[in-house]
Amino acid sequence: MSGYQPTILAGGEGRSDDEIMADYGGSKDSPLVIMELLQRFRVRDIMCGKNIISLTRTDTIRTAKELMKEHHLSGLPVLDGKRLFGMVSVSQIIRALEGGRLDDPCTAFMSTSLVVLEEDMPVSLALKYFQNYTFGRFPVLNKEHEFVGIVSQRDVTRALLKELTNEVARLEGRNAAGTVEPTAEREVKSEGAIPYYSMRQFIVVRNDLANAGKSANEIKRMLKEAGIASKVIRRVAVAAYELEINVCIHSLGGSLTIILDTNKITLVAKDKGPGIPDIDWALQDGASTANDWIRSMGFGAGMGLPNCKRVADTFDIKSTVPTGTTVLCEFTVGK
Repeated sequence: MSGYQPTILAGGEGRSDDEIMADYGGSKDSPLVIMELLQRFRVRDIMCGKNIISLTRTDTIRTAKELMKEHHLSGLPVLDGKRLFGMVSVSQIIRALEGGRLDDPCTAFMSTSLVVLEEDMPVSLALKYFQNYTFGRFPVLNKEHEFVGIVSQRDVTRALLKELTNEVARLEGRNAAGTVEPTAEREVKSEGAIPYYSMRQFIVVRNDLANAGKSANEIKRMLKEAGIASKVIRRVAVAAYELEINVCIHSLGGSLTIILDTNKITLVAKDKGPGIPDIDWALQDGASTANDWIRSMGFGAGMGLPNCKRVADTFDIKSTVPTGTTVLCEFTVGK
């Protein structure tokens, strides 16, 4: 049994999450809906998790070949229940065919050194894997290391196109029924700029990855209910997510505060240390203080501060070693 245990490799060296995010929405002129999507969506949201075509360890290479041909696939996982043992690809089918060994068990040819994704990884990290490796798809595991699905480049593209299609429909003023809303109704909805002052603070716990990003989603919901323009909401959501993740994985814990008034939205992230010795370094794409465990969970490839600076109208950071760091981002509400 142990001989079939796949080697789960960490993501390869390459471009950081910050650099990838910059390409997809790093400037204020870029489509922030994509940037927000890459941060908000997890691999489990886009992967194929049902009706997966797979092999067992007793299936032959011939069976693998027939399944690939029938379902137009280039690779199949080898499973025993929910346990992943390997992958069989077209190249291995060809090798077996050349050796006249199509009736050998698939375990004789399958790859057991596998690069896998975890279902809780953000889509931005999945893009990094696709860029750093030549594979067209990756198996996905859950926290118990059980096989739960497959994610391909097509899955990522499909999710992006679906979200962009929804955004185009929204910008055209279409309602859920697909018809264009009357101009007067659209104008009423756009006049929801916050006419009052309010503040809300979220506590961010160190290394609480299970809840990472929830505060940012709640902030986004609050702004939607307040009638803030969607383009502003996306910029705030991007910064809120980056700040929350930073406090969670790069500090000893702290808080994320949002202040809303008629003219602007202010985000303040404050942590309890250890502080940043070199702020100029921290503002570079890919700068990170995350440990290996955090990186293995799919986080920490970059501190995200460059993204915050890109999307905010006003950005300020102050840090003292070892007492902590405070980051301020302001966004003009506008009309």
